[in-house]
Amino acid sequence: LLRQELLIFEKIAAKEMNMALPDWSAVKSLEVPTLAELFARDSRRVATLSADVAGIRFDWSKTHLTPDLIAAFTRIAAEMGLVAKRDALFAGEKINVTEGRAAEHTAERGEGSPDSVARAQAYHARMRALIDAIEAEAFGPVRSILHIGIGGSALGPDLIVDALGRDAGRYEVAVVSNVDGVALESALDRFDPQTTLIAIASKTFTTTETMLNAESAISWLMQGGVADPYGKLVALTAAPEKAIAFGIDETRVLPFAESVGGRYSLWSSIGFPAALALGWDAFEELLEGAAEMDRHFRLAPFEANAPVLAAFADLYYTQVRGCETRATFAYDERLRLLPSYLQQLEMESNGKRVTAEGQPVSWPTAPITWGGVGTDAQHAVFQLLHQGTRLVPLEFVGSIEPGDGLAEEHHRQLLLNMFAQGAALMAGRANDDAARAYPGDRPSATLLLDRVDPRTLGAILAFYEQRTFVNAVLLGINPFDQFGVELGKEMAKAAGAGGQDFDASTSDLIARAFGGAATTIMSMTRRAGSGSPPPRPPRKWARRMRSRCA
Repeated sequence: LLRQELLIFEKIAAKEMNMALPDWSAVKSLEVPTLAELFARDSRRVATLSADVAGIRFDWSKTHLTPDLIAAFTRIAAEMGLVAKRDALFAGEKINVTEGRAAEHTAERGEGSPDSVARAQAYHARMRALIDAIEAEAFGPVRSILHIGIGGSALGPDLIVDALGRDAGRYEVAVVSNVDGVALESALDRFDPQTTLIAIASKTFTTTETMLNAESAISWLMQGGVADPYGKLVALTAAPEKAIAFGIDETRVLPFAESVGGRYSLWSSIGFPAALALGWDAFEELLEGAAEMDRHFRLAPFEANAPVLAAFADLYYTQVRGCETRATFAYDERLRLLPSYLQQLEMESNGKRVTAEGQPVSWPTAPITWGGVGTDAQHAVFQLLHQGTRLVPLEFVGSIEPGDGLAEEHHRQLLLNMFAQGAALMAGRANDDAARAYPGDRPSATLLLDRVDPRTLGAILAFYEQRTFVNAVLLGINPFDQFGVELGKEMAKAAGAGGQDFDASTSDLIARAFGGAATTIMSMTRRAGSGSPPPRPPRKWARRMRSRCA
């Protein structure tokens, strides 16, 4: 009764504020049969709940979606203004209401307002000119690319290069995001400072972890005998003036628009290492694959729209079944980084507790996104997925064309395992021994790519972006801000400056880690991004460089 009263109050408040709230009552009132019953009743279920877009087969037939559920969600989409908000997204309107700006990542692949598309194309032309110069060895021989960034400035490029660059043979690429020196040192161990180019990716060009890693990398160049270490730097940023002030020549500063969010930025100059490692033609194919998915999202009716149907399934399981997580398993080694990429995209976008208008929500928002690589995951987590007490919707991602030159049986076994897992989760198996019984009726979706290439990878990543957007619209939240990431970083900075009081537990941990005083870590923190000369390199680097020179 109290919850009903709260919902009534929310609707009254929303009406007074001219704010739409999702009404899940129609969805929750529908009786949904088991998956086995749904297949038995509808011989066309696979055709109805599948779509083929940009070389990808999307199959939601093993989810609990029904025509009635799709109709109910379509009504919610109308109430929440999905069509208008989708149009506003592509028109470059200020749909990021909390920060007062547009979200123009689609313009980077040619789908947006004419002015924004033209600006993105000009920035891409600038990036291509620099790549042409690098390939012509205008900056001397370049054999390796060290890309330094974090979050959206690293996850996208890392995924693209790992998925598509294994056989490219153009440049060796390392992506470093962690401020842990072990991560940077491991990458530097692989490279020669004389033939390494360093890309510093930061939207604001103030990100603490990125700037500290950049300064340490510059010290490595100096210790390696590079006469002009700043001549080895490329900046990828929406704050070009800060990159220039840092000491990077304007010709090696690759800007992108402030209206492109970090986790949506791989299509911009943040994609520089992928474009360099794979070649410009491959980067353009990546953009075109994404644009093809954008056009599908804009034009396809909801009942045949891949991002929309995926979001409907997501919302059914969170709002009706109470599912708190969703898992993605890549049955292709080249896509092993996809679950990590999706964690940021989905949880940073939709892990919100207030509406776009700033009012508290009383319904679940984003589930926890997690996953792994098949068949490894089958021997690690699938016990819980088949027989555990938690209902976890799954998503399988695989490719018809193999990525290896070994015997065909490798890829055959890989795909058979993927298909069999989805079938087993749905069908289950009875057994008189309860420990050996499988309940079944556990949902999964399958995304089957024709092949892993730039076009299909661009399309699938754009699909996940638009799916995230649809979820946000129907949840009534803003997917384009991320204030939740700030508090911990602010406290760490304040602690480094000596201006943060902590609880007894945290104070004790700091004392144990830093011997009772954090002066050492404070000085290191202050130096990051301060514009001061880079710190002296670790002695191990110095010994390694002297040995290499000898």
